[in-house]
Amino acid sequence: MPKALFILEDNIRQRVYPDDLIAQFARHVEVIAPPQTKAQIAANLSLLQEMEILISSWLCPRLDAAFLACAPQLKAVFYGAGTIKRLVSDAMWERGIRITHAASANAECVAEVVVAQIVLSLKGMWSEVARVRQQRNFTNEGKNRAYHGVRGATVGIIGLSLVGRQVIRLLKPYRVRIVVYDPYASAQDEAELGIELVSLADLFASSAVTSLHAPWLPETEGMVNRQLLEQMPPYSTFINSARGALVDEDALIDVLRQRPDVYALLDVTHPEPPPPESALYDLPNVVLTPHTAGAIGVNDTRRLGECMLDELISYLASGEMRFEIKREQLPTMA
Repeated sequence: MPKALFILEDNIRQRVYPDDLIAQFARHVEVIAPPQTKAQIAANLSLLQEMEILISSWLCPRLDAAFLACAPQLKAVFYGAGTIKRLVSDAMWERGIRITHAASANAECVAEVVVAQIVLSLKGMWSEVARVRQQRNFTNEGKNRAYHGVRGATVGIIGLSLVGRQVIRLLKPYRVRIVVYDPYASAQDEAELGIELVSLADLFASSAVTSLHAPWLPETEGMVNRQLLEQMPPYSTFINSARGALVDEDALIDVLRQRPDVYALLDVTHPEPPPPESALYDLPNVVLTPHTAGAIGVNDTRRLGECMLDELISYLASGEMRFEIKREQLPTMA
């Protein structure tokens, strides 16, 4: 059997690869030592000599030339987390080392939260919670009849990323109209996903809920600007579970001050967290959460490890990995 090693911090290992899951990995590979932290492996680099498969997650060692020089047999990396940009290197690609990641499993976690937020937004839940707290009763006085409701509402998705596609899939039973902006999307995507491709301006102007799922790239920084935000329909909602840098937050704050009917659900900000003096903490039409949409609870983080187990089994059986990342994909990935 191929020789494998788990290298990651112990608190993360227990969440992503609990002992019973490691036992399942051990049915397919020879685990040559107990799970190692970065400090432990740095003190015993000889362990890397036999390693053919590296299994890790958040805080994985960087796969640079120095690390790889100690791991001459390494062929594949199974990274039980999302973005790989921090850990890959030219030396890794040049060695032909393959890498797969669990971004798809994490995307499922994010998408489940986002779809729940979309449904609650279409029902006007955020302002109703605030109204009941302020009025301290359940009377219909002041209840807004202009909420959009779910069936037939227009939902805008920015970016056909892993999360964006998962959101679209999970929204299907709700029978909403889904409009999408993605400069790389094709007519085939439109047909297969049952969506409508529109301009970014049209998406903001027509969507009862707009949800952002684009990657953080130089060309996407500040893409959600004042002009777009000002076009949002009455009683609409903007959701950001991607990255805060994609939004002009000063403009967002200004628009939210002027439009108390519009809500923003922000799981990410820029910087993160916002500084203590930020108005995002105080605006009544902001729901601010500390980057919690992804895999956090033990049931969710385990999904990342299970995803990597499935990838390992496929790799050993056929050489195929569903979520393998190629070097040329990196420029357009989160």
